[in-house]
Amino acid sequence: MRSKPNILVTGTPGTGKTTTSAAVAEATTLRHINIGDLVRDKKLHDGWDDQLECYVINEDLVCDELEEMMEEGGNIVDHHGCDFFPERWFDRVVVLQTENSVLYDRLSKRYPEETVVAMKSDSIDDMNRNVATITEWVRSWRPAA
Repeated sequence: MRSKPNILVTGTPGTGKTTTSAAVAEATTLRHINIGDLVRDKKLHDGWDDQLECYVINEDLVCDELEEMMEEGGNIVDHHGCDFFPERWFDRVVVLQTENSVLYDRLSKRYPEETVVAMKSDSIDDMNRNVATITEWVRSWRPAA
């Protein structure tokens, strides 16, 4: 039986998962585990994806690496997804959400301004318009000279 809880902090990029997790870890003495860093540092991946510019996570290796730590408890895990972690590992799952305008501003700081585009996606009609807009952008895209 664990003497300290395990927490998963998840959310889309730019919601503050790493910042929040690090602050909670400092305030509570929980161990902060950033899955991206763990995958890179321990080589728990199946190689690099040039298109997505990230490692291809080997979920089995990640789970094997974390198993003992998670059983001991006292961890705050920071990752954008949650579907491959065993449900029994977590006593609390925190889903960080950010207003779209704030998220847009944060992502605009990470990427060139012309790269970030806000699109409403509340309905099927919105999604269909987005598909059409993105498809048109793909068809007209040319590599930078």
